[in-house]
Amino acid sequence: LSVCSKLCYAIGGAPNQVAGSAAAFFLQIYLLDIAHITPFHASLVLFIGKASGAVTDPVAGFFISKSRWTKIGRLMPWMLACTPFTVASYFFLWYLPPFVAGRVAWYLTFYCLFQALTTLFQVPYSALTMFLSTDQKERDSATAYRMTMEVLGTLIGAALQGQIVASAHVSHHCTTNVSANITNHVISLHEPSFPEPLDPLSHPVYMIAAGVIGGVYLLGIVIFFLGVKEKDDPYALTSDRAIPFCKGLRLTMKHGPYVKLTASFLLISTAVQLEQSNFVLFCTHAADLRNHFQYLVVTILASAAVSIPFWQKILQRFGKKCAACGISWMIPFAVMLVTIPNLILAYFVAFVSGLSIAASLLLPWSMLPDVVDDFRLQNPHGKGHETIFYSSYVFFTKMSTGIGLGISAAGLEFTGYKPGICKQSDDVILTLKILIGAVPAVLIVVGLFILLFYPITEESRKETKLALEVLR
Repeated sequence: LSVCSKLCYAIGGAPNQVAGSAAAFFLQIYLLDIAHITPFHASLVLFIGKASGAVTDPVAGFFISKSRWTKIGRLMPWMLACTPFTVASYFFLWYLPPFVAGRVAWYLTFYCLFQALTTLFQVPYSALTMFLSTDQKERDSATAYRMTMEVLGTLIGAALQGQIVASAHVSHHCTTNVSANITNHVISLHEPSFPEPLDPLSHPVYMIAAGVIGGVYLLGIVIFFLGVKEKDDPYALTSDRAIPFCKGLRLTMKHGPYVKLTASFLLISTAVQLEQSNFVLFCTHAADLRNHFQYLVVTILASAAVSIPFWQKILQRFGKKCAACGISWMIPFAVMLVTIPNLILAYFVAFVSGLSIAASLLLPWSMLPDVVDDFRLQNPHGKGHETIFYSSYVFFTKMSTGIGLGISAAGLEFTGYKPGICKQSDDVILTLKILIGAVPAVLIVVGLFILLFYPITEESRKETKLALEVLR
């Protein structure tokens, strides 16, 4: 593979990460503080939206596996067709409708559409790794390019969104008169709270950010289409038949390496998603860092972006299972931030968390092709199973993160989160600390423990590569 081809492939996945990053960091606080819907309804939007994307994964895998080869490939038409609709659904996700009664239905509809459409892009895009090259090193290299660009996309999305919409979340009355704020908070605990008038700046800035990110989507898909050529299945014989989707799904769920990899990283990805979605709320309400959250988010993602090549070298030299230990680095530092909310420490924690997030993003997508190769070796006369592996993997990770986000937002509702007030109750602050520190730590530890039993080692991977070369 040429460097240009790898770059174009990597750029194709960046727009999804740009939009996903903006939503991960800012959608929850947008729903609570700008749209003024209750935390319970926000939890419904987040969970059902993620669940709709998860349900779309096996459906997309089924239809893609039935697709015929065209002049531009079997996977490429799906990615081209869904992009315009993805841009439209993302734009309306950040639109503040003039009515109040149907706002929950509005955001639920467009978040579900956005999640489903990004799935229709992500499943064929991730499966395309198997059709770029037959060489494991080339695929690992393409994956490293892809993850570097996706983390850069995540950085760009958070930075763009953070810088554009920061003015909507800076409450000047919260910093000018502290005693009045405390008095207002005490009153708010005894009287029913009503939504405050919306900041007139909040609506346009979110629409501007959505328009900019929509433009990034269109630019990315054009570069991707012009620079990447999809190849047909390099191992399949003309006599081989595609594995039926249901049969392939049953075989996938019985494949030991796949089950262990998926179980491990669905816990780890849930931990990372909890950190992302609650970080801005934690900085705003629990750590008195409301004027620094956009810079802390950029620090996390910049650290993740520059460390992807480092992790690629680590996994090449010491193996992929060994490199997974880096994911645990964020645990002690996140606990320190929760217990000692200091500004300098917050930036250091953000840097180290970025290193761990980079490892958690790179490793599953680097290990999944090895699992697919192992399955191919055990089932040499079937084809079309790649999309089944990728779609079901994304299904499980999305479903787990959706459940995690729903529970976290419901926890804020249960403890009495009130949008629009300067100081939340002690119960809300404690909940945010648990969601940032304790819960991700437990999920990461359990996920890494499961990964210890992942059977594919560097030696077995080389043996599989040799056997597949003989088969080819």
